[in-house]
Amino acid sequence: VKFGVANAILAGDALQTLAFEWLAACKAPPPYEPNRLVLELARAAGSEGVIGGQVEDIEAEGREPSAEQVDYIHAHKTGALLEVSVTAGAILAGAKEEDVTRLGKYAQLIGLAFQVVDDILDCTQTSEQLGKTAGKDEAVGKATYPSLVGLEESRKIADKLISDAKDLLKDYDQEKAAPLIGLADYIKNRQN
Repeated sequence: VKFGVANAILAGDALQTLAFEWLAACKAPPPYEPNRLVLELARAAGSEGVIGGQVEDIEAEGREPSAEQVDYIHAHKTGALLEVSVTAGAILAGAKEEDVTRLGKYAQLIGLAFQVVDDILDCTQTSEQLGKTAGKDEAVGKATYPSLVGLEESRKIADKLISDAKDLLKDYDQEKAAPLIGLADYIKNRQN
């Protein structure tokens, strides 16, 4: 708002390319390919990830999408970047591929939970509490969990997603897993 729409778009573009620059400078340890981190971020940010999810979200406005479509939108709009963030850390730490896959699943679950909680908050909080316009999703006919299954069922779904995500971490050293457990709890309990 302060610097105008054109500068906001350019700032976003610059930050996105900066992310690729930083990842290109990192070297994934063997057995990972040197460009794997860049490839993973490109997929998460591009048409297979955030952009694809956003396109589907726009297309679904004013329609009655299925639960599968809402899952797709949420998984791609939010989950894709959480997944690449978690898996990139695992790759850089030299984790086994099975652990990268498990941590990716954890991130997918908390990404979907984040969006379900966001949908709930949009229905239950004020604009002042949220720091953004409350009720906007319903006003523009967004595809959300509360619009599909109601608030109470949406809460149950969010709780199950968080529980399933945390279950994926139970076999790890709990001290090392604490930040990921804390992130899941934060997503579940956030109020804005």
